[in-house]
Amino acid sequence: MARAAWIEHRQAELLNCAYFHVVFTLPQEIAAIALQNKALIYNLLFQATAETLRTIGADPKHLGAEIGFFAILHTWGQNLLHHPHLHCVVPGGGLSPDKSRWIHCRRNFFLPVKVLSRFYRRRFLELLNQAFEAGQLKFFSALAPLQSLDAFRRYLAPVRQKEWVVYAKPPFAGPQQVLDYLGRYTHRVAISNSRLIAMDGDNVQFRWKDYADNNQHKVMTMHAHEFIRRFLLHTLPLGLQRIRYYGFLGNRRRSENLTRCRQLLDMPVRERVNTDLSPPRDYRSRYEELTGRSLHQCPACLEGCMRLIEQIPRLQHRAAIDTS
Repeated sequence: MARAAWIEHRQAELLNCAYFHVVFTLPQEIAAIALQNKALIYNLLFQATAETLRTIGADPKHLGAEIGFFAILHTWGQNLLHHPHLHCVVPGGGLSPDKSRWIHCRRNFFLPVKVLSRFYRRRFLELLNQAFEAGQLKFFSALAPLQSLDAFRRYLAPVRQKEWVVYAKPPFAGPQQVLDYLGRYTHRVAISNSRLIAMDGDNVQFRWKDYADNNQHKVMTMHAHEFIRRFLLHTLPLGLQRIRYYGFLGNRRRSENLTRCRQLLDMPVRERVNTDLSPPRDYRSRYEELTGRSLHQCPACLEGCMRLIEQIPRLQHRAAIDTS
C-alpha cells in the first residue's frame, strides 16, 4: 500500500516530456568497503551521483539546464549478492538558468555516458579520500590493512584506472511505463515473492536472470542459511533514505518548480484538492482504490467478502493477581 500511495504522488508530478533511466554502479572494490561502512558509502554514492548529473546537465556544452530527478538505492543483484547502485529517473530536459524556458534534450539522448562516468568516478573517489582523511572509514577482517594510508592508496590505484559502470537505458515509452517501472523498483528489498519457487526445509529455490550468460533465466538453489545471509546483506542502516530527490524535484521547492515546468510545457494547471474537508477513508477502501485489489474479498475463493458484524471493546487493564 505504501508503494501504491507513493506511485500515486509521483503520477501527479509527471511532466509532458521524455523520461530517461540512468544507473550508477559502484565497482566491487568499493562495494566491499561499503559493506563495512554502509551509511557513509551509500550517502557518498547519492552525493556523487547527484553532483554528476546536475553538473553535466548544467554545462552549456551538454544541456545547459537545471535538471530534476529522483534516485533509488538498490544494493542487490539477481543472485542476491551485494551490488550497490542507484537507479535514477530523469525528465528529458530542464529549466533554463533564469527559468524563462524549458530546454529539451536531444531526441532519444540525455547526456553522454562516458562524460558522466569519468566525472562520477573522480568525484566519488575525492569524497572517499576526504572520508578516509577524516577518520570516518572503518575496516575489519580482510580489509583491516586498509587502515594504513599507503595500503588504502594501493587498494584504490586500480579502481582509478578502470571504467566505472554508468549506463542510460532507452527513454521510457510514456508516463505509464514510468509508473510501471516505479512499481517494480521502489518498495522492494532484494527479491520479490514472485521469484521464490520452493523451500524444502533446508534449501531455497528462486528464479534469477544471469546477465553474464546472455540474460538467461535460471533457477538457483541454496541452503536456507546462505539465503538468509544474502538477504540480510541488504539491511539498510536505521534512518537511511533510499529514495531521494534532486534539482527542480528537490523537496524544498518542488511544488513551485513543477508549476513553472508545466507552464513552460503548456500543460494544464493541476487543481489542488482540499483534503482537510474529505472524510477519512478506511484503509481497506484506500488499498482497493490504489491497487485494484480488495482486502474485503476472500483471497482463496475470490467470492466471499468480509463484513463487519460487531466490534469487541478493548478490555480494561486489570491488576495482576498474586497466585503465590
